Amino acid sequence: QVQLVESGGGLVQAGGSLRLSCTSSVTVLSIKALGWYRQVPGNERELVATITSGGSTNYADSVKGRFTISRGNVKNILYLQMDGLKPDDTAAYYCTIDSWSVDGTLTTYWGQGTQVTVSS
Repeated sequence: QVQLVESGGGLVQAGGSLRLSCTSSVTVLSIKALGWYRQVPGNERELVATITSGGSTNYADSVKGRFTISRGNVKNILYLQMDGLKPDDTAAYYCTIDSWSVDGTLTTYWGQGTQVTVSS
């Protein structure tokens, strides 16, 4: 059973930084893409950043220039470096992995989320 576990969330003042990590049990060679999403209660989950198996990245306009998505030396580890945090960044952050199964189907796996709270 695939597991994704996020860590690194917490309380930080506006302008501060946090680094989120996501470790998974997904087989590295099956990974198509990885990403971070966030959700505020009452709102839809929104994309923060993605990175493909080839290393191409994509960011929400609201975090461009402040957040950096990357993979660890062990490629089933995912990071999100968040600098210049704003109160609007307060949310639960979830990591995702799109993984190919042996039968050719693509499955998206989700972590349980880690809370980021930015105080003004």
